[in-house]
Amino acid sequence: MNKPLIFRIVTIGAVVVLLWIALQMVLGIVHERGVYRDQAERSIWQSYAGPQTLTGPVIVVPYKEIIAVPPPADRPLTQNAVPAPLAPYREEMRQLLVFPKSLRVQTAITPSERYRGIHKTIVYETASELSGTIELPDPKARPELPESTHHVRFEIGQPYVVVGVADMRGLVSEPVIALDGTAVQLSQGTRLPSLPQGLHGRVDVSGAAGKPAEARVVPFSMKLAVLGARAMAVTPVAGLNQFSMQSPWPHPSFDGDFLPRQRTVTADGFRAEWSITSFNTRVREQLATQQGVHDLQAASVTLMEPVNIYVQAERAVKYGLLFVVLTFAGLYLFELVKSLRIHPIQYLLAGLALAIFFLLLVSLSEHVAFVLAYLTASAACIGLLGFYLSFVLRSWQRGLGFAALLTALYGALYGLLVSEDNALVLGTALLFVTLAIIMAVTRKVDWYAVGGGQGAVAAGMQPADEVSKQTAAD
Repeated sequence: MNKPLIFRIVTIGAVVVLLWIALQMVLGIVHERGVYRDQAERSIWQSYAGPQTLTGPVIVVPYKEIIAVPPPADRPLTQNAVPAPLAPYREEMRQLLVFPKSLRVQTAITPSERYRGIHKTIVYETASELSGTIELPDPKARPELPESTHHVRFEIGQPYVVVGVADMRGLVSEPVIALDGTAVQLSQGTRLPSLPQGLHGRVDVSGAAGKPAEARVVPFSMKLAVLGARAMAVTPVAGLNQFSMQSPWPHPSFDGDFLPRQRTVTADGFRAEWSITSFNTRVREQLATQQGVHDLQAASVTLMEPVNIYVQAERAVKYGLLFVVLTFAGLYLFELVKSLRIHPIQYLLAGLALAIFFLLLVSLSEHVAFVLAYLTASAACIGLLGFYLSFVLRSWQRGLGFAALLTALYGALYGLLVSEDNALVLGTALLFVTLAIIMAVTRKVDWYAVGGGQGAVAAGMQPADEVSKQTAAD
């Protein structure tokens, strides 16, 4: 058993474990900075407005059901018993929702940026035009309503129209909806349990009395301007929904429940169009519930940042251990091929320089563009390692060569970061090429002789003194 070689490998392995712990600490710092960034973003939302979702319009018909309460079934009956009083009644308040027949929403999104310290978030102002048709309820007709056991009668209340706005702080001006040519003033609140925030207004349905259903279908229109942040969404509440959104922001993410039927994304911005029917969605069922709903199905777009520095930095740190292993493999090859002795402390210092790179990367990227931060951090670490290893390897040419190998390694890492879809194949190819190089360089190494007092002896190669002795003997 080659005990010196095993001891050498165990020692280097221990150094790798220490550096892995250091990388985990760096990863923790990246996560912490990411949390600070999210907190800064939410603090901007608290002063501005958060992600917006427009819902409606929907006509709500409140009604009351009168239900008789039967007497207890186990009450004993006697000949001289006092007659029971009239059966008591109880009332239950419910709501009937009338959804639009058609809904068209055209939205123009104007983005901007807001800062909290060094952190920023994408905000916007929208100008939306809502139009379509909706059926007015007949105040004289008895709607088809579900009856409870012991039902007595229904009492229909005053209908009102509801428009949902996810964050009312973003409302820019007083909104007005035109219903069948009549302006309906809106007030804050929805009076609809499933829609926490929005507007409502009383609807005059006296003109719809006695008319057939086809004659009660009227047009509506509304202009709505709201402020928001990051995401903009519209819920498909109508039988036929047609949405369009356009913005000069060139980095959209269509991440709602429905992908657009048509979309165009260029350096000058994007335009997207949706066409959704009531058969494609369960929004109506969600709104009909008696509880607040925070995840209504919607067509939405998110204004993404071109580069999320914390996501990129986190991905980079996850490749940190691979960096350390490949660098140590290169150093150990120098030990074998050049019969050098590199102390574990020197391995540790070289590994710490690699770990510092990731800390430099995340700290610099908070102030400058990610690509510039990457170039600066990698240049600093490559320069430091090249300078240090020129003394460790006892030759500035070797130090320069090792710096060139590190440059190729950092270039490969950047390729992995910017090409997320191809990261697996690129990383696999990098490992394969590295393994092939190691196998090619060490193909003649006599591993039994390594660490056994003879240095790195390759098959077919002998130290100079043994060659001279063999020549004299011949």
